[in-house]
Amino acid sequence: MASDLDTVRVLRALFNDLPRAPQGLSHEATMDWIRRTMTDYPGGDLAYTLEHITRNSLLDIVLRLREDGYLKDDAAFDQAVEQLSKPEGRKTFMDWIINAQKSVDATARLLNRAKRAWSEPEPLFVADPVAVNRFIDDRPTGPGAMFTEFAMRDDVREVGVFDTEPDAIHEFDWGFITEEPGAWNVYIAEIWRKGTVGHFDRMLGAWRLETTHALPEGQLRAPHVPLGLTEDIGITRFCAFTLHAKTNPVDPVVRRWVGEVFITHMLPVMAARALDENYDFPARVMELN
Repeated sequence: MASDLDTVRVLRALFNDLPRAPQGLSHEATMDWIRRTMTDYPGGDLAYTLEHITRNSLLDIVLRLREDGYLKDDAAFDQAVEQLSKPEGRKTFMDWIINAQKSVDATARLLNRAKRAWSEPEPLFVADPVAVNRFIDDRPTGPGAMFTEFAMRDDVREVGVFDTEPDAIHEFDWGFITEEPGAWNVYIAEIWRKGTVGHFDRMLGAWRLETTHALPEGQLRAPHVPLGLTEDIGITRFCAFTLHAKTNPVDPVVRRWVGEVFITHMLPVMAARALDENYDFPARVMELN
C-alpha cells in the first residue's frame, strides 16, 4: 500500500506549480481567493477545474501503480515523481497512460467477445411519465434528494461544480438534470456512485450506438435526433452526459423530443450499457470523431 509519504511526494510533484492560498486567511477570504484564482487562471475557471481533475486523476493512477504496479520499485517511483513535477513530464506520462489504456481496451473487447455472445442489459430504469411531462412542460422541481446527495460529495465540492446554482433543476427518481441556456446536463445516481469519470467515454459511446444506427442486426433504430441538438461528453459539468440545443429559448419540439424519446427510451438503455462492465461497444462507435 502507498504510504502517506508517497502520497505527499506525488501531491507536491503534481501541484507544485499551481497557485496556493496564503496561510492565515479566514474561510471567507480563502473562498474569495479561490474564486479570483479560478477566474484569473489561463483559460478561465473551466480550464482551472479541468486541470485539477486531471492532476487528481494522475494522483490516483500513480498511487495505484505504487501499490501494485511497476512503481513498487523505489527507483522507478523516484523517477516518476521527478517526471510529474514538470509540465512536459506530466504530458509524457499522460500520453503513456492513454496509449496503455487503448491497448487494455482492445484486449478487453477481445476477451468479452470470446467469453460470451452479445447480450443487452435491462434498461437501468423505467421513466416516470408524470416526471417526464413535468420536464416537457418546463416545470423544474428545484433541488431534491438526488441533487443534495450529489452536491454533498467531496469531489463535487472540491471542483466547485455547483458554486453557481443551475438555472433549473429537474429531479427524477434515477437522478436529475440541470438546465442552462441551450443545454441539459444529465446526472445519473448509479453512475456517480460508481465514479462519473470512468463513464464519460462509455456514455458518449452509448449515445453514438443509438444515434449512428450501429446496433446489432435485428434491433430497432433510434428515432431521428432533431436538427441542432448535439451531444457532449460530461466532463465540463462533471455529469454523465450533456445535450446542447441550437436555440435559446429551446424549441418546444426539441424539448418534447428530449423528454419523450431521450429520457424515456434512450437514456435508460444508454446508462445500462455504460454501467455494464461486460458490455462491449463496437470499436467503430468508440473511435468516431
